[in-house]
Amino acid sequence: MGNSRISSTQEDYLRQLKRKKDRIKVIQISIFLLFLGIWEIAVRCSWIDGFIFSSPSRILHTFQCMCADHSIFLHVGITLAETLVSFFLVVIFGMGIAILLWYKEELSRILEPYLVVLNSLPKSALAPLLIVWLGANMKSIVVAGISVAIFGTILNLYAGFKEVDPDMIKLIYTLRGDKKDVLLKVIIPGTLPLQLSVMKVNIGLCLVGVVIGEFIGARQGLGYLIIYGSQVLQLDGI
Repeated sequence: MGNSRISSTQEDYLRQLKRKKDRIKVIQISIFLLFLGIWEIAVRCSWIDGFIFSSPSRILHTFQCMCADHSIFLHVGITLAETLVSFFLVVIFGMGIAILLWYKEELSRILEPYLVVLNSLPKSALAPLLIVWLGANMKSIVVAGISVAIFGTILNLYAGFKEVDPDMIKLIYTLRGDKKDVLLKVIIPGTLPLQLSVMKVNIGLCLVGVVIGEFIGARQGLGYLIIYGSQVLQLDGI
């Protein structure tokens, strides 16, 4: 009887949780559809200029045309590839440098002010320099994507490594472990939620950096499409 009551209570709780999630999804979708509807009505009723603000129907038509000639797939594929390469390198170098700074405390004290300054730089200002240094190619665009995310990744991961429970670290040393054991058994597992959170932010930052790079020195990609559309006043495409 006890197990039955517990099971029934759990089922009620799960049903309530599911209803709550479904309600949130319905509200989110409704807000989005309401926004699109108001936007479309505002253009059709001439409340706003359709040439400047476009409209959902115009955007859909433009998207269908770009799908028909396959141009959208080419440009999305280029930007996606550059973003994924940037993200992959940011994860590798960000994690590696953060671990190195955690291992070498003196090195971290030396480099920390430089990392803070580099992280605060406006990355859009670096893109023209990267184009000059590396040329107008995919390499410079990937580096632009990396530059947006790498310094914040290092600082956030290093700060997370330093905030791990010191009692757990003492326990490893008490059991005759070394710093490698602390890293593998405490630091990395203990900061896994932080690592995932940083990665979720980084994928968006890498995309921003890649598009900034494509604004300046690309002949393919979403950034190129945006710049080209602004030059020929194809605002539906933008």
